[in-house]
Amino acid sequence: MKRKEFIKMCGILGIGFPLQFSLLSNSSVDKANPLFKGKVVVIGAGAGGLSAGYLLNQLGIDFEILEASPTYGGRMKINTEFADFPIPMGAEWLETKVGIFKEIVNDPAVAVDVETVKDAPDRKFVNYSWFNFFEDYIVPSISSKISYNTIVNSIDYSGDQIIVTTQNKSYRADKVIVSVPLKILKEKDIRFVPSLPKNKLMAIDKVRVWEGFKAFFKFSTQFYEDEYVFNIKPKREGQKMYYNASYGQNSNANVLGLFVVGKPAKEFISRSGNDLKDYILRELDSIYKNQATPNYLGHITQNWNKEPFVKGGYMTDYADWKTVRVLGKPVDDKLYFAGGAYTDGLDWVSVHTAAQSAKKAVGMINKP
Repeated sequence: MKRKEFIKMCGILGIGFPLQFSLLSNSSVDKANPLFKGKVVVIGAGAGGLSAGYLLNQLGIDFEILEASPTYGGRMKINTEFADFPIPMGAEWLETKVGIFKEIVNDPAVAVDVETVKDAPDRKFVNYSWFNFFEDYIVPSISSKISYNTIVNSIDYSGDQIIVTTQNKSYRADKVIVSVPLKILKEKDIRFVPSLPKNKLMAIDKVRVWEGFKAFFKFSTQFYEDEYVFNIKPKREGQKMYYNASYGQNSNANVLGLFVVGKPAKEFISRSGNDLKDYILRELDSIYKNQATPNYLGHITQNWNKEPFVKGGYMTDYADWKTVRVLGKPVDDKLYFAGGAYTDGLDWVSVHTAAQSAKKAVGMINKP
């Protein structure tokens, strides 16, 4: 069963969704006297890590974020040069209600102004993106707490304090929130001392991370429909579609997006340069009666499998929810997990689920 089908079924059957912690907002919390008095190290500055740092900051808890790459955002990456609206190279759609923005900001004193448009079954940002939302509302209060180009090699949680070792120094913490892409754990890029529990390791090994690729092609005219979805069989092997990336934007640009994950992505991630461009144009020409090549103006691509600190797309929609739940569970009241792959198992991989998993992790740390 696909992830969204599972979520819908949960609603029909009355099954509860992941527990939402009610964290106090800036207007009422005593930042000088948090329940948790220690230090937290957050590993990763994607949606989960940034959300965790933001909430820790609201509560007045000492923390720092270690990010392996030169910038924050992870798979919320955008391109601002290709068109006159942000091009989302990764996370693109809003897969829940618009109220999630206020929930993530967690402060009634802050006016949240984000415009979206319906793009069934989800919503799209209008001349905006998930990256822009975090850039505007989340990052400003925690930017000084983020260390970039800081690659974590090991996490030793065997003692009273946790020692996080990077390529050039070590950090001490009382709690650690791990918010790295699942592929980083699957490939054992971070060594844990002691090793993670057997059930956690089995869950990490069992869950498939789909290959991930996106491309955006600019044309002189719109000869294409708003969506062309390929029938991938079996469905659990992945997804592939061309779609009107300019839909809903305040723009006259004709930008066609390609979203492909799983097995069908291999045809794209194995190519580069003109070979990749020509391969996509040939496919579009075959779909749209040779209108792509003569109207081609330019393109950009994103091969997520080649991103050194991501190494893939995202966890398959067809994961076992019970396995996903194991991925999200803390270890020894020392290691906590936040991100789209580390949830309660009733929803996963979206930006909003990453933020909600961070809220859960911080709530467990700041408990009485």
